[in-house]
Amino acid sequence: MRERFLLFVILTCLGVFLYIFQNHVNTVVGFLILCACMVTYGLYSIAATKYQKRKLKKFPPVVNENYKPFVSVMIPAHNEECVIRYTVENILKMDYPNFEVIVIDDRSSDNTASVIKDLAKIHENVIALIRPKDAFPGKSAVLNDAFKIAKGEAILVFDADATVEPDFLNKLIPNLEPADVGAVQARKIIRNSDVNLLTRCQNNEYTLDTYLQVGRDAVKGAVELRGNGELIKRQALEDINGWNNYTITDDLDMSTRLHIKGWDVRFCQDACVYEEGIVCLMPLYRQRRRWLEGTIRRYLEYFGEAIKSKKMSLRARLDMTIYITQFIMPLWFMMEVVFRIIKLLTDKIDPYSLHNVLWSSLIVSMVVGLGFFFAIRYSLRKYASVPRMQAFRQALETTVYFFIIWFPMELFICGKILFCKKDMNWGKTAHGLVMEGRCESKLPEPELQEV
Repeated sequence: MRERFLLFVILTCLGVFLYIFQNHVNTVVGFLILCACMVTYGLYSIAATKYQKRKLKKFPPVVNENYKPFVSVMIPAHNEECVIRYTVENILKMDYPNFEVIVIDDRSSDNTASVIKDLAKIHENVIALIRPKDAFPGKSAVLNDAFKIAKGEAILVFDADATVEPDFLNKLIPNLEPADVGAVQARKIIRNSDVNLLTRCQNNEYTLDTYLQVGRDAVKGAVELRGNGELIKRQALEDINGWNNYTITDDLDMSTRLHIKGWDVRFCQDACVYEEGIVCLMPLYRQRRRWLEGTIRRYLEYFGEAIKSKKMSLRARLDMTIYITQFIMPLWFMMEVVFRIIKLLTDKIDPYSLHNVLWSSLIVSMVVGLGFFFAIRYSLRKYASVPRMQAFRQALETTVYFFIIWFPMELFICGKILFCKKDMNWGKTAHGLVMEGRCESKLPEPELQEV
């Protein structure tokens, strides 16, 4: 109810603001000012990243070779018989000396539990945790159950389709040593990015996220966990009482609570975790819909705590505020267009007014599109070494992808939060569909969550 009320207040204030502006000021100017602020912050993060790189080159950090905490690797699995064996065997190849692997079957209806039990029999450092059919649903609940038996000083979480290089943990662990660091996120990469346009755009989306996370890390901002490849200090987990069972995005929820408690979250671009991209449009919509709803809900849920927190750093607070504008901007744009259409329909329409409205909307659309385009192209060139012309083409198609996937979905999610009861329906994403030789048939859709 609180989330619904706060969102209603935000939308009402934005609507009143736009209505007043449309009658007294050119609202395009206000929108462009908002875009300019976001661009300025983006340039600031790029400058901070370059400064950090020069500083590290001049004064290389000294890695404490004795810092080798015992790590509990947790891999939740729900109907993942196609991929779970390959994932566990890949994880076991990490050349880190001290770790255990806890594989959790979350009420699967296929043979996932049997595969996990077989792995536990073969490998002495693999622990099989089979949850009962009446267990509380959700990835957070799964991880909380596994945390009760975990022995590690640090917890590493992987999705059921994750793969890594052998030196993954050795690259990630040093970032966790500072006393104020509560968690570290690895870079995510789509393994099957060359399958079709959707998987390529998803990988470009992840590359853009790498650019944003690197920038947030450089300015000591509110770096976010991404669920797959996240390493969390036990002390930090205990400080925030583990995962929140009532969230649909466990990683984003935890990131916000860690920052509110004063913990720093870092990003390690050198440690990469590979996952399977979604090859069809509707499953992609379901996954992104969950991500967006979880993102908006956590901002609404923790807005008051973030403001009142005495432990949260000023930089993290400012960074989080800047990133909230990512969700205000699409709403602003769409409400601007709707208000202008209503005004044209209710007032006397003349060609000149219609001409101005079309030009205003076109200018705003071009500014937003160019912002996404240049950010994606820069990311592809810097973090994926994509050739110039190829980066141009992929940035263009990914910008269109963003407009098609994210903008209309934000309206849908805001409507859902305002008018529908909160549910815990994740929408399972089937894995193993494009992993040659490991699974030929599509898994049935489960009724509840993706873990």
